[in-house]
Amino acid sequence: MAAAGAVMLPFFVLPAVAGGDLRGEPVVVNPASGLAISGFDPVAYFSRGEPVLGRPELELGLGGVVWRFNNVGNRAAFAERPDVYAPQFGGYDPVAIGRGASVAGHPQIWAISGERLYLFYDDAARSEFLADPARIIERANQKWPGVAQGIAR
Repeated sequence: MAAAGAVMLPFFVLPAVAGGDLRGEPVVVNPASGLAISGFDPVAYFSRGEPVLGRPELELGLGGVVWRFNNVGNRAAFAERPDVYAPQFGGYDPVAIGRGASVAGHPQIWAISGERLYLFYDDAARSEFLADPARIIERANQKWPGVAQGIAR
């Protein structure tokens, strides 16, 4: 699932504030492209079981954040339920969040747990998550409000 030797990309943050219960939480955005999760299609993780780059002609702006999709169906699914398909914690690594830190996840290092997408900084964080996802998610949920407040927007 995770790409071996994946190149870490720089990220910055924009608040997602519109529609679909994204609740104005920060979302990791690639500063070079301005795209959420570096232009990967968030629905493809579920439908194809792998990260797939979206296409420029299939973008959706949601709360000031631009998402790309590989096909029209994925864009429609995301538009209807971004709360389901968007990465949890805005694409921040849940292991780091559980430790009180905001560390951007990489779109090629990921896992689905409880029908939700999680992105990780590196393979070690992903492995720690997979060893006990319920504990990591619970801890991240407890810490997220404070961590999210401290993220520059």
